[in-house]
Amino acid sequence: MDREATSPGVLRRAIAASAVGNATEWFDYGIYAYGVTYISAALFPGEAAQATLFALATFAISFLVRPLGGFFWGPLGDRLGRKSVLALTILMMAGATFCVGLIPSYDVIGVWATAILIGLRMVQGFSTGGEYGGAATFMAEYAPDDRRGFYGSFLEVGTLAGFSFGALLMLGFSLLLGNEAMHEWGWRLPFLVAGPMGLIGMYLRSKMEDTPVFREAEAAGEASRESTSLRTLLRAYRRPLLVMSGLVIALNVVNYTLLSYMPTYLERRLGLSTQEALFVPIVGMLFMMVLLPFAGALSDRVGRKPLWWFSLIGLFVFVTPLYHLMSMSFAGAIVGFAVLGLLYAPQLATISATFPAMFPTPVRFAGFAIAYNVATSLFGGTAPAANSWLIERTGDAAMPAYYMMAACVVGMVALWFTLETAGQSLRGAHIPGSEAARRAQAARAPAGAA
Repeated sequence: MDREATSPGVLRRAIAASAVGNATEWFDYGIYAYGVTYISAALFPGEAAQATLFALATFAISFLVRPLGGFFWGPLGDRLGRKSVLALTILMMAGATFCVGLIPSYDVIGVWATAILIGLRMVQGFSTGGEYGGAATFMAEYAPDDRRGFYGSFLEVGTLAGFSFGALLMLGFSLLLGNEAMHEWGWRLPFLVAGPMGLIGMYLRSKMEDTPVFREAEAAGEASRESTSLRTLLRAYRRPLLVMSGLVIALNVVNYTLLSYMPTYLERRLGLSTQEALFVPIVGMLFMMVLLPFAGALSDRVGRKPLWWFSLIGLFVFVTPLYHLMSMSFAGAIVGFAVLGLLYAPQLATISATFPAMFPTPVRFAGFAIAYNVATSLFGGTAPAANSWLIERTGDAAMPAYYMMAACVVGMVALWFTLETAGQSLRGAHIPGSEAARRAQAARAPAGAA
């Protein structure tokens, strides 16, 4: 039998166990991005503009550590299993976020406040280096092949839910407590919520078995057959590593520009009030959350690549006009962001269906984690600081739009070389969608039918 049946209840628990970790990761990004004004004032020296730039740079530091996490957690996940790694990474992520809320202010301990924040961001980045690749792999290997796009989209619903929850908490506390109390102590409260979230996520994951695909590979001796050293990956899987890296550059420059940098951009560059700048992306993200399952289901029918072409070309053509629309008014900002979200949703919805299928089971976690985190650390997490720097250097408030256009070009080049894997099995020691995988699947068919 080629496929182990997975009951609907087990599948729902697998979705929840995967998505809760992603939600915890992005909850941290949400409260950091939406609270950067308060964090910079509390934990950094200097005037507001300089402190904010330092805070954005510190946000980027966690991404520079992510490849180290990918190199460490990825091979471990291919040897020991997806579940074991995911239980550890969610605890580290949530614990680091929780501790940010406990850091004494710069006025109390001076530069040690900044140093502690940087250390915690590094822990967060290291754990995230294994979290996202593991969660996407876990989700993909549990989902039926013909509905992997639909079920995988809920991982990104978790992304936006976590980010939106963090953003709403920060916005809600700012409205409830007022500016003075937020600067003094209120900004800490959302960070403390991460503790319970991490415990819930660990509980859900501890109750799951490892994925059927991994268990089958382990039983067949495939899980540990290949070394997942960087040298082996670069020698045997150079093409999927490069192709995935190109797609990730497009994906995450857009992602972090829209989600993480947008509140700062709307307030400091376009002159919206703090509450308006927080409100615009929240509305856009709630709109995107509704779209994601439909886009994921559509990718199961027409393929992943057509949706990516639509998204990349649409963003390249319309991002500059939409940025100009956002600069006109508060209503224009809402409409412009919503349309950008509509164009971006096809990429976001299909991540956990597309990327895990670019590597075979024995190296899937490692290949995903390394390619994703290296590209994200260089171009994704640095996007807020890069956009801020480009605007300062050029005086052009539309620089984020140009940056996104350049990233989309990189993504289009990578997409040209991407295999279509919609409906393809993730089982076996060959890259899904490749000729070798098709031959191996055909060879298994008579035995499976017997």
